[in-house]
Amino acid sequence: MYEQVSHSLLNRILDQFKPEIRQRDLRHFYTRLGANFYAIHSLFHKLYGKRDDFEQHLVRLAEVLATNYIQRRRELKAVDMEREDDHNWFLSQEWVGMALYAKQFAGDLQGIGKHLGYLQELGVNMLHVMPILQCPPGASDGGYAVSDYRDVDPEVGSVDDVVDLAGRLHARDMLLILDVVVNHVSDQHEWAQRARAGEKTYQDYFYIFPNREIPDMFEETMPEIFPETSPGNFTWDDEMGQWVMTVFNHYQWDLNYGNPAVFIEMLDVLLYWANRGAGILRLDAVAFLWKKIGTTSQNEHEAHLILQLLKDCCQVVAPGVLFIAEAIVAPVEIIRYFGEDAVIAKECEIAYNATFMALLWDAVATRNTRLLEQGIRSLPNKLDRATWLNYVRCHDDIGLGFDDADVIRAGYEPKAHRQFLLDYFTGNFKGSLARGLPFGVNSKSGDARISGSLASLVGLEAALESGLEDAINESVDLILLLHGMIMSFGGIPLLYYGDEIGMLNDFSYMEDEAKAHDTRWIHRPVIDWNKSELRHRHGTPEQRLFEGIARMSAVRKSTPAFADFNNRELIATGNEHLFAFMRSNPLDMNDNVLVIGNFDGGPQSLNLAELGNRSQFEYGRLRDLYSGEAPSLFKDQLIIPPHRFYWLTDQG
Repeated sequence: MYEQVSHSLLNRILDQFKPEIRQRDLRHFYTRLGANFYAIHSLFHKLYGKRDDFEQHLVRLAEVLATNYIQRRRELKAVDMEREDDHNWFLSQEWVGMALYAKQFAGDLQGIGKHLGYLQELGVNMLHVMPILQCPPGASDGGYAVSDYRDVDPEVGSVDDVVDLAGRLHARDMLLILDVVVNHVSDQHEWAQRARAGEKTYQDYFYIFPNREIPDMFEETMPEIFPETSPGNFTWDDEMGQWVMTVFNHYQWDLNYGNPAVFIEMLDVLLYWANRGAGILRLDAVAFLWKKIGTTSQNEHEAHLILQLLKDCCQVVAPGVLFIAEAIVAPVEIIRYFGEDAVIAKECEIAYNATFMALLWDAVATRNTRLLEQGIRSLPNKLDRATWLNYVRCHDDIGLGFDDADVIRAGYEPKAHRQFLLDYFTGNFKGSLARGLPFGVNSKSGDARISGSLASLVGLEAALESGLEDAINESVDLILLLHGMIMSFGGIPLLYYGDEIGMLNDFSYMEDEAKAHDTRWIHRPVIDWNKSELRHRHGTPEQRLFEGIARMSAVRKSTPAFADFNNRELIATGNEHLFAFMRSNPLDMNDNVLVIGNFDGGPQSLNLAELGNRSQFEYGRLRDLYSGEAPSLFKDQLIIPPHRFYWLTDQG
């Protein structure tokens, strides 16, 4: 009955379309709209059905979908059709990503186009160009305080440059990822400016209050995101004479998704960039989309409904475009961003595996894998048609949000262990060569997160200063070990620009007043292209790192067992310094890869006989896929050198 009502409504909506829409040949659009409308109507009704203007907004929503479909270029529609036919395309082992800033990597978007050969040499075919949309000068939270969703920062290029780059990538079988900040806008955005001017329509786009009564109710349960630089969750606006919700920074106003007009505006923005060639859209700060008094205002059920609705709408216009959930939350919560009560991803097909990232860094500091193994065992299974984005470093800080229960099971006291990690990576623990900086220090709790480049955090910076060859080699091995883990774990590995040549901490940010307070800029370096040339000089750290990661990329792409079909089995080795798992080819039960990483500074052994006969894996015929050589064996013991990894197969 409900389905009949929804389709009757759909017919009325189609009758109300403007003539310029009705006159078009929209066969594929109408097919997809009809197939998805029941879900779209249901979700839209759950969120906004109590409003008197519900149907009016639903008509507007449908018109936005139709308009964007009409504007979608023929070649993009062809990609949509291909990906509908091969709907598991992104689960393939053939994808290797990289995240970079256009300005720091190559000066601008056109500059990126000139370095595509470099990226392909490394094996990268999925390029995440971090925020490029227009922001006010000065403080902009690294590009995440958007003042215009439909224009590009003139320092990095234009919208035409985005379209051109997307086309260049497509011609090389590469894919473009773009950011859309869905939770908040800059206070310089037109919507905020019109709200300041007193326009009620736009004041309803935000959470605005005349006094502290309701803000204080929110503050009782809402945590602080940046307690050091932006305490609290509300900011007084002198011009407006009211309080506005600003969860991240005082210059970032949170959008009110309780207003359907906001949802439709942001859907239009997403489709706008999908139509400029983005194959994947990274949705920033999705955990914060719905606010409720008496809660943390994170991970609310309605936030998931919004994401489901965005996905269903995108399926109508651009079904080949995927969503990445930027939700750096607890494992039990992050898994929900694939979709609640679903088999296939109903929200975002891809999510950051922040848990795996943080656990890897714990293993680096402790030189054991107790917490790493425990944390992975506690990580819920992902949906079948969904995948992780696995990374070692990114533009953001390293958070220590481990589950306390896992920390205790690993034999640590949670607060003391987090303090140890902070001390270790900031170089304040005896014997540590790490050169990180604290970020987001909470003076009330003592909690903090960690900034720093990969090379500096693993000790390469200190090793180069000392000139000790053994220390340099150990740091390089450790960087390769970490990449060996993300390349083989299951999901899409996401490299971070500069790590492939061992870029160190960059303190130049201290000279910029708008950045000096934010230690994260220490690991957002300007690429030294002279340093990159050292990748061709044998024996340099740059050569070992670049060629090692390039080799991993090539091997990964040719190894079907590394595709992500929930085909990973964690293996208990009985050795706390080793992390091991079996990857299996879902199409060939005899094609398996045993992944083993040694996080200790000394060689470790593994008794192969004790592992049993897993999936007919023959330990007597072992070969390392990465090196192409047989591993070191002593009797029935596999010997793993310090800070090394193996990708072992028994196939010829």
